[in-house]
Amino acid sequence: MPHKLTFADLVGDTCKPLSGAGHCLDALQLAELLTLLPGWASEDNAIVKSFAFAEYEETLAFVNTVARIAREQDHHPDIAFGYNRCRIAYATHSVGGISLNDFICAAKIEALPRP
Repeated sequence: MPHKLTFADLVGDTCKPLSGAGHCLDALQLAELLTLLPGWASEDNAIVKSFAFAEYEETLAFVNTVARIAREQDHHPDIAFGYNRCRIAYATHSVGGISLNDFICAAKIEALPRP
C-alpha cells in the first residue's frame, strides 16, 4: 500500500485479480485497515463481521445486496445467515490469506445505508 488508505479510498476502489502470497497483507497493514471498519475483526485468516436485523426480510435483502457487490467486484465472501442475523467472512483464496480486495468489499458493505 503506497499511502495510508482511507475509508473513502476503499469504497471508491475496485477489486483486482490477485494471485500469490505476495498480495497478503502483513499484520501491520491488517491492523491499520481494520481501524477503518468498525466491528470487523481478523479471524481464521479472514476478516469477519456479524450483522443483526429486525426481521427475515431485512436480513435477506442485506444478503442479496452483499451478493450483488460480490458479483460486481468478482470477489465473493462466505455468508452465513438466519432469521435476523448474518455473518460475512472475506478472504482471498488465490493469495492464501487476507488482501486489499477483502477490505474493498467490506468497505462497500459498510457504506450501505442501514434501516
